[in-house]
Amino acid sequence: MKQASGSVSRVRAARSRERRPALIPLPTTTRGQRTRQKLLDSAEAVFGELGFHNAGIVEITQRADVALGTFYLYFPDKKAIFEDLVHTLNLRLRRTIAERIRDIDDRLEQEVVGFETFFEFVRRHRNLYRVILQAETVDEDLYRWHYRTLAEGYVRGLRAAQAKGQVRGDLDAETLAYALMGMAESIGSRYVLWDRKLPPPATRRTIRSFLSTGLGPQRRVKR
Repeated sequence: MKQASGSVSRVRAARSRERRPALIPLPTTTRGQRTRQKLLDSAEAVFGELGFHNAGIVEITQRADVALGTFYLYFPDKKAIFEDLVHTLNLRLRRTIAERIRDIDDRLEQEVVGFETFFEFVRRHRNLYRVILQAETVDEDLYRWHYRTLAEGYVRGLRAAQAKGQVRGDLDAETLAYALMGMAESIGSRYVLWDRKLPPPATRRTIRSFLSTGLGPQRRVKR
């Protein structure tokens, strides 16, 4: 019973994050919104550089150039701004990719542009990797929420492409979504994070070729 109760609690926690009720009402003024965003941008840098456990609210407010007391007008504690940061980065990433592929009908092109958009996003938000990695130990439910939320949209897109015959119908969409997400993260880590540059042309050609071969409709072998 304890195990079942724990599972139910985790599911409820994940669902509550999906709705994400604000502990402190979101600011309604432009100035307040700007200040809150400054704190989130500062937290992204501080958590990325120092790590969640070593970072303090003082460092976040100093980098944001706001008074310490101002922090508590927007967030109750360090954990709250960390959670909000993960949600914000997740939403920004999904929206950025969605906007870039919105007018593209071909799934292969959507994938290629999606990969390139992810690399560009990581170049602008280099601490994305470190923040998400920290989430696994800070709040495992939050960590899982991040990847499940990304995967859900990915799965819907892949299934829609399968229905159109643009992606092989014999592939499991969820497995494929996580595999492609892992591929993007690994390549992004190798070039954007380590070398501080976008993947070279040879890598991009390889990605396109791999996606074309792996996702495309199965070809009948002539006998």
